[in-house]
Amino acid sequence: MAKKVLEPFIYPIDPQVHLVCGADEAGRGPLVGNVVAACVVLDPSRPISGLADSKKLSEKKRDALALQIKENALAYGIGQCTPEEIDRMNILYASLEAMRRAYVNMHKTCELMLIDGNKLIPDFPLAMQAVVKGDARVPEISAASILAKTERDAQLYALDKQYPEYGFARHKGYPTAAHFEVLHKLPLLSCYRMTYAPIRKLLAEGKGIIETI
Repeated sequence: MAKKVLEPFIYPIDPQVHLVCGADEAGRGPLVGNVVAACVVLDPSRPISGLADSKKLSEKKRDALALQIKENALAYGIGQCTPEEIDRMNILYASLEAMRRAYVNMHKTCELMLIDGNKLIPDFPLAMQAVVKGDARVPEISAASILAKTERDAQLYALDKQYPEYGFARHKGYPTAAHFEVLHKLPLLSCYRMTYAPIRKLLAEGKGIIETI
């Protein structure tokens, strides 16, 4: 079967003239840690080659591009929601809230925000457009995808140094077989998302919780 070619994205306003930012998140699926979002305004005079969906890039390439984005973008911001906020809001609304925080932390007033996916930030006074597969079609969203992914990975590496027996550097918190094997041997950490089904099940079975630092 031939690989499906994504349709080119047509900007509703010219990003060469107007301030257009892209937003994306990383970490909706994992059982542990923050959901992290980024918002980026690229500089048309300083193009960055190789921007793509962060999931399609090697970790080495992502890290190199993240440095270029931070050096060459007109502005960027990081926003996040904690596991407690995810449990309270649900992961969809926490992801959108993290994007809102990323825009605020960018300290740049834009005329349009392009958001990966099919949802918009509720009650947000900014022109927005959702772009399905935006992380592969829109450079601003690709850049945001890369920053969000590298920031979240850095957080999981830090968590791995504190709790090496949990293997966070390997599975990044995703529900892999190796991760579940660990969780059946060790107590939960308070940085887990307690409303996620596998964690709820462990809690129902009487699994204990350790407060993280």
